[in-house]
Amino acid sequence: MFETILIPTDGSDHAEAAAETGIELATVHDATVHVACVADTGPLGDLRLPGDATSAEDAMRGRAQEHVDAIVDRAEAAGLEVTGTVLEGPPEDELLEYAREIDADVIVMGTRGRGGVHRLAMGSVTDHVVRFGEIPVLVANSGSGAHSDEDAS
Repeated sequence: MFETILIPTDGSDHAEAAAETGIELATVHDATVHVACVADTGPLGDLRLPGDATSAEDAMRGRAQEHVDAIVDRAEAAGLEVTGTVLEGPPEDELLEYAREIDADVIVMGTRGRGGVHRLAMGSVTDHVVRFGEIPVLVANSGSGAHSDEDAS
């Protein structure tokens, strides 16, 4: 039933829980997994510069790649065929476009992401993908029920 599964991530606990669900689903269906993280390099993106990053954009791309690599490693350990990619732009638009490009059968994503100034509504990217995408979306709840300080930002 599912041949191609897209697992978006932002490194949040909710995305990590969704990744586990996506990997389990892919294992059951022997599906190919695509992991994507969007480096929101727009003017309202996260501007903290860790380590030796020379620009905010480089820092965001590097962080996005780390999030992708972590899930790719887990999917490979489960014996799945997996591809990881970092996209740039508005997350909700980039994820829908990428899902169309890879002909995804389902998108598995978390209820909430990292949030921040550019995410005033909790789960706005997930909400947008569910409401405006033509591809089925499995929204995986982390099951924690608790809100971290990160969720409040």
